[in-house]
Amino acid sequence: MTAPPGDVWPPVEPSDTALRRGVLAVSVLHDLDLTPLPGGDVELTAPPRALVTRDELLLALAGTDPETPTGRDRVLGWLTVRRWLADTAHAVLEESARPVGTPVDSPLHPGPDWVRRPVLGGALDLGLGFVGLRPDRPDDVVVVAPAVLAAAGVDADGWWPAAEAYLERMGELAVQRWQRDPGDAIRPMGDCDVVTLLGSRTFRAALAGASGGLCPAAVPMRTRGWLDLSRVDPAFALAAAAATEVPSRGFSRPLLLTADEVALALPGGRPTRAATSEATGPGPA
Repeated sequence: MTAPPGDVWPPVEPSDTALRRGVLAVSVLHDLDLTPLPGGDVELTAPPRALVTRDELLLALAGTDPETPTGRDRVLGWLTVRRWLADTAHAVLEESARPVGTPVDSPLHPGPDWVRRPVLGGALDLGLGFVGLRPDRPDDVVVVAPAVLAAAGVDADGWWPAAEAYLERMGELAVQRWQRDPGDAIRPMGDCDVVTLLGSRTFRAALAGASGGLCPAAVPMRTRGWLDLSRVDPAFALAAAAATEVPSRGFSRPLLLTADEVALALPGGRPTRAATSEATGPGPA
């Protein structure tokens, strides 16, 4: 087993002193109101106050040194989301729960514990995010790791059915828009970006049905996707994905969509030809 880049492997638990210095550095560098407590716990002091335990900080660090940039970034991310959760009423948080789709191979995939529904085909996972959680960007849907929700005392286990129903409603609206202009790019609908919309069976079934059961697509970014690959540069998906920052990136290769599956086209060669050959099978020898 190997560690992700920048991690210490095997994990070494930091001393209380190192942990305190790392937390104080986060507070100073990012203007986060907190007070380190004896034993390694931290109190977020801006009302409402919230206690973040030492065990939480160790989960956030995942074996990294709290005094390195990677360690500080991980602590900052955990503490920031804990602050947002503390500032949001439970009922409001439930209303703001939304579906989020993430490519399985994305470096930002939150991990298997986050997945509420894997889509057949092995390319796309679905889980929960929350809209309106980030004060400076209220339209963003923020993915929150289950461990952070649990630490904040939030039980979101019963919220997925409503989020999935929302996804299907947005998929139905996306179908209606696509039917009005089939040649247009796929765009987000409501709080669902294009990657997330591919998780809607309603949406996939319409696209695949219009293409004889199997629809090739290019979705290199979360904000746009294309279905008519005969009119798109063959290497477009590869180049566009590589040029897109990781948080906004979609799939690095073209996709094959059916009513039930989202699968990556075979790598190598011309991406659109790979999609076509996978759809039709190999030719005669």
